[in-house]
Amino acid sequence: MQLFWASKFILNALVGLGQFRGISQIGHICCEEHQSQLVRMRRDTLRCWAVLVALMALSVAEDFPWTKNNPGSFYYGTFPAGFLWGVGSSAYQTEGAWDKDGKGPSIWDTFTHSKGKVLRNETGDSACDGYYRVKDDIQLLKELKVNHYLLSISWPRIMPTGIKAEQLNEKGIQFYNDTINSLLENNITPIVSLYHWDLPQVLQEKYGGWQNISMINYFNDYANLCFEKFGDRVKHWITFSNPWAVAEKGYETGEHAPGLKLGGCAAYKAAHHIIKTHAKVWHSYNTTWRREQRGMVGISLTSGWGEPVDPHSQTDRDAAERYIQFHLGWFANPIYRGDYPEVMKNYVGRKSAQQGLGTSRLPTFSVQEKTYIKGTSDFLGVGHFTTRYVLQKSFPFLQVSSYHTDPDLAELVDPNWPAPGPKWLYSVPWGFRRLLNFIKTQYGNPLIYVTENGVSETVQCSQLCDEWRIQYLKGYINEILKALNDGVNVKGYTAWSLLDKFEWNKGFSERFGLYHIDFKNKNKPRYPKASVDYYKRIISANGFPNPREVESWQQKAMDTCSATHQHLAADSLITHMEMVTEIVLPTVFTLCILISIVLLIFYLRNHS
Repeated sequence: MQLFWASKFILNALVGLGQFRGISQIGHICCEEHQSQLVRMRRDTLRCWAVLVALMALSVAEDFPWTKNNPGSFYYGTFPAGFLWGVGSSAYQTEGAWDKDGKGPSIWDTFTHSKGKVLRNETGDSACDGYYRVKDDIQLLKELKVNHYLLSISWPRIMPTGIKAEQLNEKGIQFYNDTINSLLENNITPIVSLYHWDLPQVLQEKYGGWQNISMINYFNDYANLCFEKFGDRVKHWITFSNPWAVAEKGYETGEHAPGLKLGGCAAYKAAHHIIKTHAKVWHSYNTTWRREQRGMVGISLTSGWGEPVDPHSQTDRDAAERYIQFHLGWFANPIYRGDYPEVMKNYVGRKSAQQGLGTSRLPTFSVQEKTYIKGTSDFLGVGHFTTRYVLQKSFPFLQVSSYHTDPDLAELVDPNWPAPGPKWLYSVPWGFRRLLNFIKTQYGNPLIYVTENGVSETVQCSQLCDEWRIQYLKGYINEILKALNDGVNVKGYTAWSLLDKFEWNKGFSERFGLYHIDFKNKNKPRYPKASVDYYKRIISANGFPNPREVESWQQKAMDTCSATHQHLAADSLITHMEMVTEIVLPTVFTLCILISIVLLIFYLRNHS
């Protein structure tokens, strides 16, 4: 309806302009008054056209084809020339060296050192020993033949308290300089995330972390230090990786550090400050560094896909859209359209009113803030793992509503969906294409880099022949290829992750890595899984060229993993023998000495 009235208004303006032009031409009217009127009319018409274009964009955003879900068969073809292939990881999950060389404590150091927070009380204190194994891991990247590596910088490693004016850690800065240089020397492009969840503990204790607006300036100081020290070589910056998890799991459920279960408005408040921080950092780069460094700044948002249980039901379609807007739209909408999604504002506002609150638990942006935030992303990083069916579910009135009850929806899964790893991660490749097309229609087809996509296993024994991961990568990457044919502007793909690593509150029980790590071995050796060989073939072929070639890849990958498995078994036996040598034998020797002493004492007593 808005589009109709805007169109009618513009048509009237054009008719008026045409009539005026006709009169001026017929009567040869050249007076200044009529000339100025003509200029004003043209200006007003251009404004009207701008309104029409904006409303047309809005109508496109609201017109996602929910009823048209045709996954279709496997698509054979290749990606465009220059498509980027990579893998990723994050600092806390891989580096270890949690208190070495001047690094300050992070909220994850504190969280994992508290008993009962992480499965089996495991920590990332040493993780993959990545701090000491940079060159080894870059060799793995060379084996994979990837174009880029997505890594994160640990804020407290280069700024121990999180406050620039207090202390800088030159050893930490040198570590990342060396890492970036080594990547570039091996023709691997670094894509760097400034924040993958490891907030300096001092900022949490002093200010309450992301609950406090002061984080905006502290983070901006940190970001500018990174631009200053590394920006001459790093051309792809991510401000935040998966800020949804930071807000929801850190301040709502307490599953992640800092482990706060504040409920109510805490997640919304944290997200609000994160969005403002992202915008400030983008503007800092834009005004101070872009001209010289010529890089890009974006944000990485992780979201599942929500599919309506009945796509022909308006109620289910509305519920599915709420699912996406409360995940992806929560952060993407302010950045690309200037404000929170209308459905979020409506639902949280209504629930807040039912609680008797004077204002919504969802914060608001001022007019100036909306303008400042809108457009602050040179690219959108997209993380995606799985899909849910979604339907309407009204929650009973709760005196203390939360993020989880606000959207009034329920999530379902199809029992036929493969679930090779944890219960939350089902393999549903077609959902990825749907998500990418939703982003295209909602946000004006932005430049996209896939920043996280992968699957884990939960089994405790080593699984080098990871056939399920091969199927997952094959399916999800193929859906990206289909999305490209739909016109989605995807420029790169990042498999998650390079190594088995510390998986937050799940400890080491979930394994996302293309490379297996034997964490029982003090040297933490890396072993390629079958998926390494398969992913390498996708990269070399730049996609899926033809059925005959692609069908042979899996068997070749499984053959390589069999040989590697034998190597791992031999190494495990050696590790076991080393444990026997280092622990059991000294213990037995000590016991023998003690027994000998006791027997000697008895002997002396009997013969004294």
